[in-house]
Amino acid sequence: MSRYLDMIDDPSHVKKLTIAQLQELAGEIRHELITKLAPQGGHLASNLGVVELTIALHYVFSTPVDKFIWDVSHQTYVHKLLTGRKNRFATIRTTGGLSGFACPAESPHDCFGSGHAGTALSAALGFAAARDKLGTNENVIAIFGDAALTNGISFEALNNIATTTKRFIGILNDNAYSIDRNVGAIARYLNKLITHPSFNRLQRDLERLLKRMPKSEITLKLRHKAEEALKGVVSQASLKQAPEEREDEFDGRAGYGSSLIFEEMGLRYLGPIDGHNLPLLIDTFEFAKSCDQPIVLHLVTQKGKGYDAAIQSPEKFHGIGPYDIKTGDAIKPAPGTPPTYQEIFGETVVRLCERDTKLVGITAAMPSGTGLKALAKRFPDKYYDVGIAEEHAVIFAAGMAARGFHPIVAIYSTFTQRAYDCIIHDVALQKLPVILCMDRAGLSASDGPTHHGLFDVSFLRCVPNLIFMAPKDEDEFVDMLFTATQQSLPVCIRYPRGPAEGVKIKDKPELLQIGKAEVIKSWTPTTRRFQTSDSANNVGVVSDSLKVLLIPLGNMMSLGRKTAKLLEEQGYDTAIINPRFIKPLDAATITYYAQSADAIITFEDNVITGGFGSAVMELLSEQKIFTPLIRIGWPDQFIEHADSNEYLRQKYGITPEVAFEKLKDLFAQPESKHKFQVV
Repeated sequence: MSRYLDMIDDPSHVKKLTIAQLQELAGEIRHELITKLAPQGGHLASNLGVVELTIALHYVFSTPVDKFIWDVSHQTYVHKLLTGRKNRFATIRTTGGLSGFACPAESPHDCFGSGHAGTALSAALGFAAARDKLGTNENVIAIFGDAALTNGISFEALNNIATTTKRFIGILNDNAYSIDRNVGAIARYLNKLITHPSFNRLQRDLERLLKRMPKSEITLKLRHKAEEALKGVVSQASLKQAPEEREDEFDGRAGYGSSLIFEEMGLRYLGPIDGHNLPLLIDTFEFAKSCDQPIVLHLVTQKGKGYDAAIQSPEKFHGIGPYDIKTGDAIKPAPGTPPTYQEIFGETVVRLCERDTKLVGITAAMPSGTGLKALAKRFPDKYYDVGIAEEHAVIFAAGMAARGFHPIVAIYSTFTQRAYDCIIHDVALQKLPVILCMDRAGLSASDGPTHHGLFDVSFLRCVPNLIFMAPKDEDEFVDMLFTATQQSLPVCIRYPRGPAEGVKIKDKPELLQIGKAEVIKSWTPTTRRFQTSDSANNVGVVSDSLKVLLIPLGNMMSLGRKTAKLLEEQGYDTAIINPRFIKPLDAATITYYAQSADAIITFEDNVITGGFGSAVMELLSEQKIFTPLIRIGWPDQFIEHADSNEYLRQKYGITPEVAFEKLKDLFAQPESKHKFQVV
């Protein structure tokens, strides 16, 4: 039996279905999500929660003329299924497949790309302002989650909407979660709106009444007046309650569950609305479409709806890897797989906090992803989740540091970009001992360009007063965390996502000397000789071994070792330095080896533009050392998503083989040409 989903090749086809057929379509879409994502994983729970919302959007509005701007946009899988991409849906987040986020290059129905939270309202307002100036008539709809309201950018946008345009639709998709459960006053405020018994009872009565009335302009006006009266009754009733009966629930302005936070900003508010009631959603969106002032529709959805495993563990299924459909269990890694850097981080922070009363941990809505959930369980009084608010997290940490505490701030590298000014202005300038732990430094392969952490070396190494480290393995990572807690200056540590190297961690961490590199391998004591080809006479000649200095940063050490082995098999002599510190660089060790080397190769999991290789190049220039330098790293472009890090490294030449080929090309040139050269 054919499915309705199979009949939809364009969003206009959604409009041809009846309400009963749309409800059946919703079930088909949930089945498609659950079954097609199981082999590779993805953002399952979030998308299960927006099925009816997305169907109703496409039933009422018409993309690509009307514009849907999704906050984060990890919840656009249903949108992709309905906009001509269902036949490719099984490729999502895989090499050459669909992106896991909205992607304008992928489809005209994706009008704006995203991947970070809090951007939808600002971008949508830009679309609306442009429409007004161009004199066009399309609808602009921003779909943003309750988690976006923990982000300051969202409030900057809300502050400007009413003074910028008269036509704007904001859909607040409230599921009480970002990745983990939402925190703070905004989450409590939205919960008041949802749970107020008087509001919900009266709203149900109002809906029943309006359903009996014919649809007309008068009905719409009546509905508007009735809504305003309803809100007033609830607010007034709340205000009349005795303060001592309400205590913490009193919000200081409009009572329990007031919508005035939106309405004082000049936005109409309608809700809470059942985000899984298709007929109600369609009616509500039709009303919003005709509204002559900016409006926010507050929809309440269930993250993971339709799949018990995701309902029970919405945090786990926010972004899950491969899983068993029947049980919901994640596919376990192969036996012997080392623990992840995130697990090691969480365990280490707990151990450090056991000994140091001044340490605290701070995360921006990523307790599980960063590993800080271990601290939340062991020392809840030392743990702070500030929501999706990276700027606030860093400045909050600076304030605590100024009063004698030693905050550890765990933020993904890609999200650290959002707190850049705060790191400079509020931490480094004041020399405050904040420890910034940048998880997922390097690739986040299946997520793609919005989540790769490929820029932090470039944008942080230029900041004064910072100590910046990158560990080669988990044992050194623990040493760096311990060393960071002993410093009186700000410290940054970058480390990758996923399993560590499998190195045994010492029982007691070592205090590292700041700015001191580790020599992994020195030159071979006895001079070696090897055969080379004399291209002019095409005969073999004997030559002294060429010396190649390898400087792999952090998790690139394994790549450096493999390159050394390859070079030695070809007769080269190699030395390997583990820099440990991006800042301050160990100038003495690097220059000592650079002076005796015939070539230098640096390796980094960062863009080469302004990266670690550039730092070495600057050092050599200052010291007037003219040894040619080859930099292995990511090119000056945004890197796409793929199945694995290894695929992307192969594609972009982050391999021992490419390093060797570049070295051969360098030495094939006359000496006068390859001296001073940077490759």
